[in-house]
Order: sequence, then C-alpha cells, then structure tokens
Amino acid sequence: MSTAIVTGQPVPGSSLEGDLRSLGFEVRVAADAADTEMLLAAVPADQRVALVDSRFVGHPHALRLGLTDPRFPLAAVTGAVTAQPAGREALTRAMSREASAGGGTAVAVDSLADRIVTALGTDGAEVHHPELGSLVAAVPADPQARNEARQAVDAVDDEAVRLKSAVKARDGFFTTFFISPYSRYLARWCARRGLTPNQVTTASLLTALIAAGCAATGTRPGFVAAGVLLIFSFVLDCTDGQLARYSLQYSTLGAWLDATFDRAKEYAYYAGLALGAARGGDDVWALALGAMILQTCRHVVDFSFNEANVGDPDATANTSPTAALSGKLDSVGWTVWARRMIVLPIGERWAMIAVLTAVTTPRITLYALLVGCALAATYTTAGRVLRSLTRRARRTDRAALALADLADSGPLAQGLARVLDRGLPGFAVPAVALLGGAAVVTASALTGFGGVLPVAAAAVYVLTSALAVARPLKGALDWLVPPFFRAAEYGTVLALAVEAGVNGALPAAFGLVAAVAYHHYDTVYRIRGNAGAPPAWLVRAIGGQEGRTLLVTVLAALLTPAQFKGALTVLAVAVALVVLVESIRFWVTAHKGGAPAVHDEGEPA
Repeated sequence: MSTAIVTGQPVPGSSLEGDLRSLGFEVRVAADAADTEMLLAAVPADQRVALVDSRFVGHPHALRLGLTDPRFPLAAVTGAVTAQPAGREALTRAMSREASAGGGTAVAVDSLADRIVTALGTDGAEVHHPELGSLVAAVPADPQARNEARQAVDAVDDEAVRLKSAVKARDGFFTTFFISPYSRYLARWCARRGLTPNQVTTASLLTALIAAGCAATGTRPGFVAAGVLLIFSFVLDCTDGQLARYSLQYSTLGAWLDATFDRAKEYAYYAGLALGAARGGDDVWALALGAMILQTCRHVVDFSFNEANVGDPDATANTSPTAALSGKLDSVGWTVWARRMIVLPIGERWAMIAVLTAVTTPRITLYALLVGCALAATYTTAGRVLRSLTRRARRTDRAALALADLADSGPLAQGLARVLDRGLPGFAVPAVALLGGAAVVTASALTGFGGVLPVAAAAVYVLTSALAVARPLKGALDWLVPPFFRAAEYGTVLALAVEAGVNGALPAAFGLVAAVAYHHYDTVYRIRGNAGAPPAWLVRAIGGQEGRTLLVTVLAALLTPAQFKGALTVLAVAVALVVLVESIRFWVTAHKGGAPAVHDEGEPA
C-alpha cells in the first residue's frame, strides 16, 4: 500500500483525495510541516510515500506520471513529490530540515512539496520530473488562478493523452501505422480488466509458439495460419509495452521477459519453418540456423555499439560528419521512415516473414529474411563504423567493462591474456578478432569432416581471442570484437554441422546456438539493467566463446558424423540447462528483491 500525505487545509470541492485513492494511495491529511513530518515518520520504510499540496489542480494522469512510476526512487510534479523506499532517506532528511526551519507557518504561502523538491536538489538527490506535455499540474495561489487552472484541465482530454503516451515515441513504420493505432485500445482493455504486461507478454509467446507449430505442419493451411498467428503475436508484443506505459506497470522481470520472449518467439518460428519444409522434403535447417546467427550478430552489433558509447558526450551529439548527415536526413520526413524500414526492425521483419510464410515456401521466406537482414546489417554497421572513425571516441571504464563482458571470454582466453600481459595497438584489436574468427570458420567450412585443420585453426583462434581482450576495449572500433566473436563461434558450429552431412546434425546445431545465444542475450539484459554480467563461474562452466569453439572442432575431429550429432545435442542440453536455471534464478531473485524497474524505449529490435 502507498501513502499520500496531503499538506494544508482541504479545498472545498477538490477531487484531489479521490484522485489519489484511485491511484492506490491511502490518503492522510497534515495541517502543517511539523504534522507532515510526524505522518511521514509513521509510514513504513518499505512503502512508497507522497507529499501533495492540498491546493493541487491537475489531471489524474499527471499525478499518475509523477507519483506512481516504479522506475524512479524520487519523482515530482508541481505541488507533489514522491519517494520509493530507496529515496525515503533523502525525503525524510529534506522534510526534517523544512520542519525545523519553521516551515509550518509557510504552507499557506507556498507549496511545501515544491520546497521539499528544491531541498532534495540542493542535497544532490536525483529527482525525476516527467514530461507532462499538455497535462496540467499546478498549485494556484488565489481563487482566480484556481479557476483558470480548472478550465485548463477541462480543455485537455486526460484519457486521450494517456492513450497517446502509451505508444513508443520512436518505432518502426509498420508498428506505427499498422499496429499501434488499435493495439493501444487493446492495452487499455487489458488494463481495465486487471491484466498485467507480463501476462500479455506470456500470451504473445504462446501465440508465437502455436504459430511455429502451425508452420511445422508443412501444409498450406498451416502456413497461412502461422502467418496470421505470428502477426497477432506481434500485436500482443506491442500491447504489453503499451500496457506498461498506460498503467505504469514497469518491472525488472517484465523487461527481461519481454526481451527474452521476443528472441524465443522469432527463433522458434525459424525452427517451425524448417520442420515444415522437412515434411515437404526440403531441408532448410542451414538457412534457419544462418538466419538466427545473422539476426543475433545484428543485435550484438547494436548492443556493443551502444554500450561502447555510454558516457561519451559525443555519442549523442552531431560531432562527426556522419552524424551530422544523419541529422540532416532526419529533418526530411520521408527519409526518417525509409531509414527505419531499411534496418528491418521487428515489425517489418515479422510482417515480411508472416506474409511470405502464407503465400510462398519456407525456403523463399528464409532466403528473403537472410537477404533483408544482411542488407540491414551492412547499412547499420557501416554507419556506426564511419561514426566511430570520424569522431574521437572517449571510452569510459564502464564501457570497456561492458564490452569485455559481452566478449564472453572463457578461461583459455583469459589465462592467455594474463600471460601475454600486453595488448595490441589501435585497429589491430578488431582486425585480429576478425581474422582469427574468419580462419576457424573457413577451415571448418572447406575441410572435410573429421579433419584436423579446423582444430588447428580453433587453437589459433583461442590465441587471437586472448590478444583481442588482453587490454581494455577502449579503441574506436573495439565494439566490433563481441560481434566478431559471435560470428566466429556460431559460424563454426554451422559449418561443421553442414560438413557432417548426417540427418539431425543441423537441428542439433540449431539447438546449441540457440542455447548459447540465450546466454549472450541474458548478458546484454543484465548489463542494460545495471545488474552486471553473469557470474564468472557460469562463464567458466560453459567454457567461454573460445573454449566452446575449440571443443566443437575437437569433437568433429574425433567423432563420426552420427556421434558428432549426439555430442552437439548433449552439449546443447547441458548449456541450456545451466544458463536457464541460473538466469531464471537471478531474474526472479532480482524481482523479489525490489530491483529498480526498467523499460526499454530504445530502437526496435
């Protein structure tokens, strides 16, 4: 239960107390600052508490934005301030100073809540001030000002603003024009029936899995049903985020579920396409695995580039010619949507997959997906490379640590890095990572199954991996190291499974890459949530990226194709069990422990 302390004499006819109760607050009234301090001390430390001026006039949604958002320890709008347990100490300290300064006689002159906000700022506390736009939040000083404020409230449709704010400010073309115009109303319907974003997220996952099952039937009706269900799954995927924004139901667990389920849905659908094609006598497992690898590497490029520029003021300013050109293009309306579509975000990607599934074959669908994702990856990566080269990067220690965590180096690379005790200069770091990865993938693809050349190339790759991470990753292009590692590991598994040439090897490889990719995505989401990387024991237990690459090449050299298929299956199950159990334990514990709520408003995946 949350508590709202209304300060000052109640205003006749005011709806303030009713609005606060509708937002889930227990309302108490304080006559002055001393009374407010006493009531504040009586509120349990594990509860949210708000101080609201009794003369407040504004929209209920303005109060909702200012007082109920779980992402911020301290937040305020004009005439109101709130604190979660993490911000209670700062609020209590500021309140104590106001009461001891004789603020009790000043409540009738100005707003105690606003003075508290000023005191919090003086103390250096970070107070969130939500963007209210056309919403009203005011503390009128006289009857005339109060009447004007009430007229301003009546002139703005609170619910319309709330619905509009439920939609992401920046999203893809397909989502913006074909999904959000009606999914926001579905989000409101869910909110009014007490459904949570996590429940909608789970419904989206189940719908996508059913779609994958329909695709796996290999029949035309099954493919049509799969396409329709995939689109509906995406509608629900948009709805869960809009529901979170509409009702401000953000949580650490919810953000993780949303991001993780998106990947699970898409990759399960790829597997469904492959199974459906196999029923028709067409083996497209290599294409499905290639699509998963390409899409995962694209995401790693996004994550690495963004993490590399955390704390760099130039990253958000047009300080390079490339960034300046990007800014000019964004000033032209049609280019904004063209550029958002070129990168093939999740809305456009899923729409393309759904339509092609319904009217063509799995092979054509996967070919189109590979071509589209390859063009999008080329466009985005080239632009980021140019940005990195044309501005002076200032990598922070936090950014370097994040890149090291994303690299997923195991005991072999880390041990060699300590022995080498020296790094490579400048652009040699990503170049060595690229060359080492290219060598092991090429050797695996061009050498007959069972050869020793891939093992030798993998041993060299272990060395190049160690050289790449021997010093902090603070170079201009060092953010390319994690995606190069991903491409090397996943590409090696794909190449060896193809070379094995035995039925079932590629599905087993698909399972292994999916399990490892989950671990890599989980690392990203922990970093994004400021929770740190997975524990060192987990990385050691599953070998690190270079250890797994070496192990797979050794297994291919020592085993028959049939035995290799079995080994990949066992390895996939083992990795999946270890990473899933630890990941679920971590996120559930973080959620129960009151970890700060997060919500991703970034680029569509």
